[in-house]
Amino acid sequence: MPHSKAIIINLLLIPLVLFALTASAATGTTDSGKKSAMTTGQAAILGVVEGLTEYLPVSSTGHLLLAERIMGIGYSTAKSAAEKERTKEASDAYTICIQAGAIIAVLGLYFLRVKQMIRGLMGKDPEGRRMLINVAAGFLPAAVIGLLFNNIIKSYLFGPWPVISAWFAGGVAILAVSWGLRGNHREAHSGMSLNELTWKMALIIGFAQCIAMWPGVSRSLVTIVGGLLVGMSMAAAVEFSFLLGVVTLGAATAYDGLRHGHIMLQTFSGTSLAVGVVFAFIAAVLSVKWMVSYLNNHGLAVFGYYRVALAVVAAVLISTRMI
Repeated sequence: MPHSKAIIINLLLIPLVLFALTASAATGTTDSGKKSAMTTGQAAILGVVEGLTEYLPVSSTGHLLLAERIMGIGYSTAKSAAEKERTKEASDAYTICIQAGAIIAVLGLYFLRVKQMIRGLMGKDPEGRRMLINVAAGFLPAAVIGLLFNNIIKSYLFGPWPVISAWFAGGVAILAVSWGLRGNHREAHSGMSLNELTWKMALIIGFAQCIAMWPGVSRSLVTIVGGLLVGMSMAAAVEFSFLLGVVTLGAATAYDGLRHGHIMLQTFSGTSLAVGVVFAFIAAVLSVKWMVSYLNNHGLAVFGYYRVALAVVAAVLISTRMI
């Protein structure tokens, strides 16, 4: 593996090291010494993990679930099955709601594009209107399938082994595609621009996005690959993935916030939620800026290596009950 790839993998392992250290340092108590479901430090770590991984093709949900497992968040020691279920429900809602920080980050970084779509909605910008239609078409499949299968997905797929399986399979798929394209690599600027995307192509990307409802797959991965498959350039596919993510993640955050928000705030403090959102925002700004530059110049292969390595390490740690 080239030296540069090894450096990137080491950088991507930083969140895992950080929350592993937090797990050993955090005692699960507040400053007053009372028992707490989440410390401020843990909330900050989860925010950083969310922000760094939300728009990278590595699955933020998978990383957050693993981070929570390491730190013991969402794993109640209560004997009551109802209490354990309530804690898990609050934990799952928290991982989704702190996405708000990453959403705000993209809204800020792509403010001009968002403004253009708002003008399109008002009938003042035909190009913005077309872009808005494309984003809506891309969001539609996830909205329908998500509402129909949300409970099933959370019941059966929000666990370590489904995530590990998705990490490994996704990594192998990335590497297979990357190796297949060697010697026939398109220039980063080739392919359709964002303005050339049609609603039918956007709908195809939207159906691809549904695969990422399986935690560990990565919404960014499948939407970027979907964009490339319909003929978009890497830069255009990445930007559309981000814009589609704002709507998809925003809807998921609002849905879980309204449905499970009261349980989440009863289990974790409002301060923990605020800290997670703020740190997710800061980390997402840094992550998005780096990712756009990196993908346009290097492609997806490094993330394939990372996903496979992470899946193997996580499987060993869980099998040996180290976490």
